[in-house]
Amino acid sequence: MATAPGTTSFVTAVMTPADFFTPAQLVDRARYLERLGYDSIWIADIFGREVYVTAGFILANTERIKVATGIAHIYGRDAIASAQAARTLSEFYDGRFIQGLGLSHPSGAALRGVEWEDPATKARTYLSALRGDLPIRRTGNPAPVPVYLAAHGPKMLAVAAEVADGANIYMQTPARCAEARKILGPDKTLNLLLPMCLTEDPDAGRAAGRKALSVYLPLPAYHRGWRRSGFDESDWTNGGSDRLVDANVAWGSLDVLRSRLDEFRDAGVDHVIVAANPAPGHPQSADELVEALAPAG
Repeated sequence: MATAPGTTSFVTAVMTPADFFTPAQLVDRARYLERLGYDSIWIADIFGREVYVTAGFILANTERIKVATGIAHIYGRDAIASAQAARTLSEFYDGRFIQGLGLSHPSGAALRGVEWEDPATKARTYLSALRGDLPIRRTGNPAPVPVYLAAHGPKMLAVAAEVADGANIYMQTPARCAEARKILGPDKTLNLLLPMCLTEDPDAGRAAGRKALSVYLPLPAYHRGWRRSGFDESDWTNGGSDRLVDANVAWGSLDVLRSRLDEFRDAGVDHVIVAANPAPGHPQSADELVEALAPAG
């Protein structure tokens, strides 16, 4: 890695729950991260605002910071629609758009009335079409849009290595990141979305961690990944075990968190996207962490 040990300049982005901000608050948040020197702001595609429209809104109200979909659901749009959105945002906003794509989970497909398909086959077909000869009339000369595939297991990581610019992974141990790097190879980008909490209180850190993990505890896709990391059913029942929380959510003092970041850098991660979780009773701790890790800090 080009970044020297002990530094945090590879912490380049912040995940922002855009659906929970008013438009004015979202603009303020994006400009705040821009002032701090972050390269990009990442927003999720859930069942609130349309993610590409939201990305355009943020881009229109900022000057430098990039906006990434983290992730846009493949089942939510066909390849033509996704390509049109990405190329339009790149053209209108000077190449400041990053396209993160993923399949989400069978429940997400079911909510759209779409049949779930084999994940690796679906992703390969979709991304190949996205980057193929689509019937889209080209206007302007937009910069190429980086495309990252959400991938945790070996099959999806192999697809990312084959047809994307790299992979987005979430809540993974350094050992799992090292495996991902090996599958991707040296020339693809490995992005890690990492839940973090700035607190030296173990109870507070684990409470924040459990809250971050809670939505994923029932999902079979995460169970499979956790099994590969040596966990079992006892770790994701009853709210999640301490060891599951400690392995997947970084909490502690700033020095401890920087040490954790060094582990991920050494494992082959190129960029960390921070998901800053406030410590219970200390809501300001999330922004304290974001500011402490800021590239301009």
